[in-house]
Formats: sequence, structure tokens, C-alpha cells
Amino acid sequence: MRKRSKRYKLLEKKKSKDKVNIDKSLDLIKDTCTSKMNESIDLSVRINTKQSKGGDFNLRTVVKLPNGNGKKNKIAVLCEQDKVQEAKKLGADISGSQDLLDIISSGKFDFDKLICTPGMMSKIGKLGKILGPKGLMPNPKLGTVSNDLKKSITDIKTGLVEIKNDKDGNVALSIGRKDFNKEKLNENYKYFIDFLKKEKPENIKGEFIKNIFLTSTMGISYKIGGKI
Repeated sequence: MRKRSKRYKLLEKKKSKDKVNIDKSLDLIKDTCTSKMNESIDLSVRINTKQSKGGDFNLRTVVKLPNGNGKKNKIAVLCEQDKVQEAKKLGADISGSQDLLDIISSGKFDFDKLICTPGMMSKIGKLGKILGPKGLMPNPKLGTVSNDLKKSITDIKTGLVEIKNDKDGNVALSIGRKDFNKEKLNENYKYFIDFLKKEKPENIKGEFIKNIFLTSTMGISYKIGGKI
């Protein structure tokens, strides 16, 4: 029989099948973040994607939380050779031109976000099979294709994140870390839910947000109740 840790047994006692409001759920999440790591506080939201006309709705956009989410992204910038040093000075962890294209082509790269100048997009197209599955293909709508490198780098470093739903309508987002205070987490939560409501298409009737769960990396998931 599999032995459970003392921490696991304590968390088991704090599970709840009932819905809890956001204030109480944040208290519970804070109380169950007992691992040594700086756990991520994550939302899982299920949205209604069934439109009355046309195909299913797909959400893909970016949101900038007021307090960021605490994640540190390693940013690469693909740009013209004369902008490589500028990108580094602006905060890029990696920057390059043809040399960076060669690294990406080899598949041996280590970064979380890729920003590309418009002039380099024609050269990166053939690398879509490598970057696409990893969610790293630059996209103007997501702020990762731009000549304003300062804005793009700063936005990502200060909490601009991409959100999209899966085939079942689930949207996942980190709203902070264990070391965030409750007020910051609450503000991020409310900001994101309000943002999500505004994304509802006119062709979707009835409730747009079906349910919301809040959890931590190593903790318990709680279903959020109350007025959404």
C-alpha cells in the first residue's frame, strides 16, 4: 500500500466539495501552500465556446495583470544585426540575427518568449514547425512582432501573458506566487475575470464563464462560488 506523507494527509483534511467565494478560497490556498518552493497560484476557468451562429469561439489574446504573475521569462529577440546590442541593453536575455536563426533551426534553444522584428518575419516562417508546437511563434496580435523592442520586452517582463482556451473551453492562468499577499492576488483575480467577461462574443448566449477553480502548484483545488 502506498504511503502518504504527513503533508499530504494534512492537506486531505482541508479539501472541500463546496464552492467558496474568492476571499475564502485565497485564505485556504495560502493555508495549503506549505511546500518549500514558491508555488504558483493558478486559475482554471471554463468558458462557453458554443456560438449560436458560426463555429465554436476560440479565445487567444494577451492580458497584463496589474501586479504581474511573478513568473520570470527568459526572452529572446530576433532582429536585424544592427539592433542586436540594443535589444540586449533593453533587457533581452538572448538576442541575435542569423546566428539566432541557426540556433532555433538546430532545436537546441532555451528561452520562454521570442520577440521578432517585422523585417525578420520572412526568415522565421520556415521555422514554424519548430516554434509552433512550443507556442513560441511570434504573433503581432500577441505583441511579439514589433519594432518597438523596448515596449515588447518591458511588457513581457512586467506580466504580459498569453491566454487561450483548449478544445474543451478551459483557460489556465497564473495570477501570482505564494509570496504574493492576498490583496495582490485578489486584485489580479478580479482584473482577469472582468477582462474575460469583456471577451464574450455577441454570438454566445447565456453564461460565458461556466466555472472557476483556484489552486496552487502543490496544493488543493477549490471551486469558486458567489457572483462572477
